[in-house]
Amino acid sequence: MVMKKLWNLSFAYMVIALLSGVFYREYTKGIGYTEATNLSLLHTHLLVLGMVVFLVVLALEAIFHLSQRKFFKGFLLTYNIGLVWSAVMMAVRGWLQVQGGDLSKAVDASVSGIAGIGHILLGVGMILFFLNLKEAISAQA
Repeated sequence: MVMKKLWNLSFAYMVIALLSGVFYREYTKGIGYTEATNLSLLHTHLLVLGMVVFLVVLALEAIFHLSQRKFFKGFLLTYNIGLVWSAVMMAVRGWLQVQGGDLSKAVDASVSGIAGIGHILLGVGMILFFLNLKEAISAQA
């Protein structure tokens, strides 16, 4: 059951990543926007932090049965919330860049602060994952 959930997460992040790449390319091309924007980074972030990470977790689950450890549910929840939060804020920043060019200092600081919460959650999720992995490896030793 957990293996299927991990596969579904990986697949969902792949689909969202591909759609975000298509959106970035077609939208900016359609309106003639040629400057740098965070929308261009969203595709790669979602592929690596979403699809690839959950494929790795899936492989490690098969070896170490991580889902049977105490930090797994916390990792899964915290990491996913952090990733979605960060991705949404990256999309918001990119959208604002495309719509208005340079952001005011207040808007820039607000977006950065809100995005920072997502990064903190990602970091906590990663720590929980490594604690979980350490416990699983120690149990096999």
